[in-house]
Amino acid sequence: METVIGLTAIAVAIMIGLGALGVALGMGLLGGRFLESAARQPELAPMLQVKMFLVVALLDAVAMIGVGVGLFFAFANPFVAQLQNATGG
Repeated sequence: METVIGLTAIAVAIMIGLGALGVALGMGLLGGRFLESAARQPELAPMLQVKMFLVVALLDAVAMIGVGVGLFFAFANPFVAQLQNATGG
């Protein structure tokens, strides 16, 4: 049982870490492209800013879903219950 709990902790850490890394890269690319486009056409900057914030919100939602799933596996691990049912303990 300790092995299942330990491997679940490692999986949760990898899931949250890679999710945060992906969101950070996405936000960095998005911010850079926004600055490039606002510098090229300043009159479109307000419209582009609104769209950028919508995409940032969606990116952040992806990270929060990953954190939620990770916390679910960390605190309400369904694999431990399956292991206990399988071993009869």
